[in-house]
Amino acid sequence: MIFGGIQKNSLIDYPSKVSCVLFTQGCNFRCPYCHNPQLVASRSTRSPVFEQDVFAFLSKRKNWLDGVVISGGEPTIQDDLFDFCGRIKDMGFAVKLDTNGSRPQVVEKLIRLKRVDYIAMDMKTDPDRYVPVIAKAVDPALIRASAHAILASGLAHEFRTTCVKSIVDAESIRAIGVTITGAVRYVLQQVQCLEGHVLNPNYFKTHDWHLDGESISALRDIAAGFVEACTIRWTKRV
Repeated sequence: MIFGGIQKNSLIDYPSKVSCVLFTQGCNFRCPYCHNPQLVASRSTRSPVFEQDVFAFLSKRKNWLDGVVISGGEPTIQDDLFDFCGRIKDMGFAVKLDTNGSRPQVVEKLIRLKRVDYIAMDMKTDPDRYVPVIAKAVDPALIRASAHAILASGLAHEFRTTCVKSIVDAESIRAIGVTITGAVRYVLQQVQCLEGHVLNPNYFKTHDWHLDGESISALRDIAAGFVEACTIRWTKRV
C-alpha cells in the first residue's frame, strides 16, 4: 500500500466510532475541487507513510481506536487493498472505505470477502456527466455498478455529493437519486470558500461554482424523495 498521510484521530469520519484516517496515494479522477491535491499523483512529493509504520501505530492504539478509515486519493486502485483490510480486521478494528466508485469489481470483492464494515461513496454528479470535468474517460456503468453493489450489500453506508454549481444541479441530483434509491444516508456537501489549496483553482475562475444555502436545501428536498435520510454538511472547505 502507498500512503500519503495519516490522521491519527477523528470523531467525524467514521459515524459513531473513534477512528484514524489513512490517506492512500494516487487517484484516477481529477475533480477540480479536490482538497487533497497532494494525494492525486501516484507518488507523493512529501515524506511517504510506510505500511509497517501504519501497523506499528495501530498496534499502539488498540485500546483507543474503534475503526480505521481508508480514504484517498482512491483506495481501490491499490493492488494490495484486500490483504491490507484483512490485516486491519484481524487486529480487531472496524474498517470504513471511502471510494469514488470507479472500480466496482474491487468494491464487490471487498464486500464478498467481508473486509469492510462501512462504505462511503462519492457521487460526483450524474454518472453520465463525469466526462470531462471529473475524469477524461469513465464508463458511467461502473459508477452505477458500485452504487448498486453497496446498496445490495447490507453494510452500513453513505453516499456523498460535493455541490459545485457548474457540476451539480437539480437534474443531476435526480439522476443520482435514481441510482442510489433506498440508500440509508445521502450527504450533500457545500463548498463554502476557496481559501485553501485545490487541484484546479483556475476552474473556479472560469465557472459559476457557488451554491448558497437555499439552493442546497432545494437539492436536499429533491434527494430526500429517493433515500431514507438526506443531510447537508455545511463545513466543506476547499
